Amino acid sequence: MKTELVADLVLSARKIQYDEHVKRVLANRYILAWILHETADEFRNLSIPKIAEDCIQEEIEISECPLVPGQANVPERITGDNTEDKVPGEGVIFYDIRFHARLMDDRNLPMKLLVNVEGQKNYYPGYPLVTRGVFHGARMISSQLGTEFRIPDYRSLRKVYSIWICMNTPKAAGNAISRYRLTKEDLIGSMPVKQADYDKLCLVFIGLGENPSNGGILRLLGVLLSQDIDAAKKQQILANEFDIPVEQGTFGEELNQMCNLSDYVEQCGIEKGIKAGRQEGRQEGRQEGRQEGRQERTIELIVKKLARGKTVEEIADALEEEPDTIRGLIASLS
Repeated sequence: MKTELVADLVLSARKIQYDEHVKRVLANRYILAWILHETADEFRNLSIPKIAEDCIQEEIEISECPLVPGQANVPERITGDNTEDKVPGEGVIFYDIRFHARLMDDRNLPMKLLVNVEGQKNYYPGYPLVTRGVFHGARMISSQLGTEFRIPDYRSLRKVYSIWICMNTPKAAGNAISRYRLTKEDLIGSMPVKQADYDKLCLVFIGLGENPSNGGILRLLGVLLSQDIDAAKKQQILANEFDIPVEQGTFGEELNQMCNLSDYVEQCGIEKGIKAGRQEGRQEGRQEGRQEGRQERTIELIVKKLARGKTVEEIADALEEEPDTIRGLIASLS
């Protein structure tokens, strides 16, 4: 028992290390530049080197800035990012990656955006992921009070992007990019308001799947986060297909560490699975194989129904399953 506990603790620690390396790899300036170029309209007409070298600001925060909301804090002067914001009794949640980007707007005036990038391994963690994205974006807006503007200077409110990279995505949601943003709808007549005055929040969800059809950001992130491609091959693809200087700084080293840890975690998982399989017996293994096809189809149906806002109980009733069975299948998506 003690040996199994130690093994579990070691595996857990390795998974945490792997997650941190994933964040640092995603935080590479050129990777972030590609993400902005293909998901944010403001960067569509700029080159990748221009975005990476001139637009993305020097300080890129990785798991440093807390997200948890608290009471409004309005200092006497604008001081930059607010790094302290928590409520007694609540845990502290951190943004995966957060940074500022600067560029010129259509009027050739300086413009500043706040960007958050999240790496998400669990496509449905028990709640609609897009709702969590709304919270992240709203928090990035409200936290600007006292850091980017003071009341009543709402003109200085910055637009925010919250971009979610979803790994281990079910087939029904893979190889897809969806964007949610504020738009104006005239119900009667038309009120003359500039788009820049209300276009302040944009959410982007990138669902990674197998063999993306295009060579854009889906291909880039698919290669970067693949557990089937070694570090050397990844560096070759990133350099040849996407002109990313993989030798710059510590990016190559982080990529190697990520791939090595990925192999280690996978091997530990395989060894634990083999041991568990022997303990459970060959019969259960054969039954799992026969059920795998049916289970995959059921999961696809669950994902579609969750996307339509159905509850666990409603899905269980429609599929003639127990609610606990549906919850277990949802948990298996992580």
